[in-house]
Amino acid sequence: MDVRPAIARRGVLRGAAALAAAGAGLLPGLRTAEAQPTEPFAVFLQRMSSRAMAEGISSTTVQSAFAGLTPSERVMELEGAQPEFTRTFWQYMDNAVTDGRVAEGRARYAQNRALLDRVEAEYGVPGAYLVAFWGLETNFGSYLGDFDVIQALATLTYNDRRADLFGAELIAALHLIDNGWVRRDQLIGSWAGAIGNCQFLPTTYRRFAVDFDGDGRRDLYGSLPDVFASAANYLSSIGWESGYIWGREALLPAAFPWEQADLTVRKTLAEWQALGVRQIDGSTLPVAPIEASVVVPMGHRGPAFLVYDNFRVIMQWNRSVPYAVAVGHLADRIEGGGPLRGARPNLGDPLSRDEIEEMQRLLNARGYNAGTPDGRIGPNTRSALRGWQRSVGMPADGYPTRDQITRLRTG
Repeated sequence: MDVRPAIARRGVLRGAAALAAAGAGLLPGLRTAEAQPTEPFAVFLQRMSSRAMAEGISSTTVQSAFAGLTPSERVMELEGAQPEFTRTFWQYMDNAVTDGRVAEGRARYAQNRALLDRVEAEYGVPGAYLVAFWGLETNFGSYLGDFDVIQALATLTYNDRRADLFGAELIAALHLIDNGWVRRDQLIGSWAGAIGNCQFLPTTYRRFAVDFDGDGRRDLYGSLPDVFASAANYLSSIGWESGYIWGREALLPAAFPWEQADLTVRKTLAEWQALGVRQIDGSTLPVAPIEASVVVPMGHRGPAFLVYDNFRVIMQWNRSVPYAVAVGHLADRIEGGGPLRGARPNLGDPLSRDEIEEMQRLLNARGYNAGTPDGRIGPNTRSALRGWQRSVGMPADGYPTRDQITRLRTG
């Protein structure tokens, strides 16, 4: 019996590709600004100008792009601000996937259905996902950012220890101007340099943008054919699996082995079925030859999701579990699906970076290696937290809470 449709989206999917690539939108792990520049900004611009022209960018483009440029204090404030984990999973989801956004997404999907079907035929990425990315990145093109991208990237390259990364983005942005893909005055976007309807970084724009409308330009500002095809080209190139969905909401048994709820743990659907995992309505999982992971973005008391490889592809666009769930869920809603049904525990506000640093220090002091305390919940911290949770008889879900910090303080 062919059970593929049980985990596939509605409709017929075609095409596929699988190449590794860098992320499209956010730059994860931006550091707090510490080092001060050692050269005047004008000297820095001269150095970048020489580099740009050595890479074949015309002197006219470089001079025009850098004319009157000064560092942006606001960009450095945002880059150097101590990050706070200010939203719970449900706060994020309720803001990202609103009834209004779902309604507009369905309308935009219907309006552009013929175009989206052509893009899907070419790249194998369903139109509902492309509209979902568009909705989450720029609210369907209504807000593309308000920073001068050349100024922002020059500021970050000048001030930041990650100058190689931001410098490459700055050079790529100059290439976009020089190639005629983007006008200098169009380069308005995020403080970290993301641009266009789907907020591509300039290197991603340059590598994956597509001239789908055939006008000779790769226009991610004003051409929806180019926008959708470029997003699909990027997703296809980094491994989108044609024919499969992102994942689904899941129901976990009370005795679930919580240390297994992690993206690093991959099992077949049959193996998850044997562990008691079910679809959210209690029905059995589909029978299909694919692997999945379980994620619990609010720990054992919150909702659970069974996610497939396309979820990992979404996370290459933005390395955030809530973001990836939001993309997948919004795509489901655009195609007619209903709201999420998982638990909504009141666990208080998310921990601040200072609180996470304290938890990391306390875990290290008790012999659980959380790595260097940095205020970020990464694999080492989750592993250490799970080890401690097991040792005190708590569900080892790796989800940090204030009551755990209190318990760690008191031993």
